[in-house]
Amino acid sequence: MTDDESPDSKEFDGIRLERVREHVWEIAREDDMRVPARVLASEPLLEQIGDDKTLQQLKNATHLPGMTKHALCMPDGHQGYGFPVGGVGATDVENGCISPGAVGYDINCGVRMMRTNLTYDDLQGKEEELVDSLFANVPSGLGGGGIVEEGIDTVEAILARGMDWALERGYATEDDLAHCEDEGMRPDADPDAVSQKAKDRGKNQIGSLGSGNHFLEVQRVTDVFRPDVGEAFGLEEDQIVVLIHCGSRGLGHQTCTDYLRRIEKEHADLLADLPDKELAAAPAGSELAEEYYGAMCAAINFAWVNRQLIMHRTRQVFERVFGRDWEEMEMELLYDVAHNIAKKEIHTVDGEDRELYVHRKGATRAFPAGHPEVPKAYRDVGQPIIIPGSMGAGSYVLRGGEESMNLTFGSTAHGAGRVMSRTQAKREFWGETVQDELRDQEKIYVKAQSGATVAEEAPGVYKDVDEVVRVSDDLGIGDKVARTYPVCNIKG
Repeated sequence: MTDDESPDSKEFDGIRLERVREHVWEIAREDDMRVPARVLASEPLLEQIGDDKTLQQLKNATHLPGMTKHALCMPDGHQGYGFPVGGVGATDVENGCISPGAVGYDINCGVRMMRTNLTYDDLQGKEEELVDSLFANVPSGLGGGGIVEEGIDTVEAILARGMDWALERGYATEDDLAHCEDEGMRPDADPDAVSQKAKDRGKNQIGSLGSGNHFLEVQRVTDVFRPDVGEAFGLEEDQIVVLIHCGSRGLGHQTCTDYLRRIEKEHADLLADLPDKELAAAPAGSELAEEYYGAMCAAINFAWVNRQLIMHRTRQVFERVFGRDWEEMEMELLYDVAHNIAKKEIHTVDGEDRELYVHRKGATRAFPAGHPEVPKAYRDVGQPIIIPGSMGAGSYVLRGGEESMNLTFGSTAHGAGRVMSRTQAKREFWGETVQDELRDQEKIYVKAQSGATVAEEAPGVYKDVDEVVRVSDDLGIGDKVARTYPVCNIKG
């Protein structure tokens, strides 16, 4: 604490934050900032958030045209490309902008959870067989290789129709669609707005995890904190569930790259007024803004199908390992929620309903009970939220909190959030050692394409997910429902 700091103010590299109330810190509006910025964090998390360029990136984000109310950083926030990971920003659909930099490269990098009626006892003794079979049957790692490898016509159908394509092809059920955000399809998708290069990158990656922090994890439910909501979600202690975390692969990355380059050429005047060109944005109503929105929605559809195919293959692996049909094991989708997304939504600002582009980069939607966009199965209790921890820590299921619409445009954190770069992680950890320790000490079985991948994702490189979830729960933006713990994990 510096000489001019108090318990109600903090300063990091010249950026001062004032405590508004518990867990809410504000960077006051100054100079060309259009709105204030807010960080939702406990003091320990704030110290970690202030340790890189997150706060400067958040402050820069307030310069985006049409930014409304305040730019936000969730409790898991960390430095990203232009816009911080864990950032939320709502811009006016008529007089604002849409920013690929505030969405991210991995469009709809999201997470889904599948329930089962298996218990931890059913799984014990089969861990190695299961992790080996999942690793052998679910494509992972850099480059190509997918569960479905077909032509560009298939890619375009997926971009246009999302999970409806998977249903028609027998990879999904009606129930799967009913339990996915937006029922697994963005109707504003425009496959023609996705470049040929992006489609070519995607055609051999349909149904694949990729690399980095993407994973497929078999977990057991260790705690249910709200039994009534847990019952509505179909969760109980000792139950086995499956978590799938991945996105739109090379197709999404290329789509982001294409539009960043086009914005640099076609809207250089807007970029010149921003403190960081990585915030690249297209003016609302412009041809480029409409094209990007259509392309982004198409990539969102691709990511939903990607996760659905992985879930389909996972069901098949469980059938072989356990000798039962997946329907008999009640392997049903609890929910699929998107990160890295900008969506047109109606929110009340200063007593007025406004249509906004809500950018959630490394943040997740958190709509409360009663919201019409929450699936009917959960509308009485609130939207499920899935927050993964590291492969050596618990993950959480939350439900949309009553304060989310007022405080965060219906958003909360999306994970634990990194505290260490991948380069530093590889210096500090040895992948094989991490795998051995997790297996021997925690009974967690990890399989990956390389030891480097395991080192990059070692438990020590992430924030404390318990603390991230505590802040969300305390603020009432995402209420804690259940905790899960890893059993088997496959990574790229």
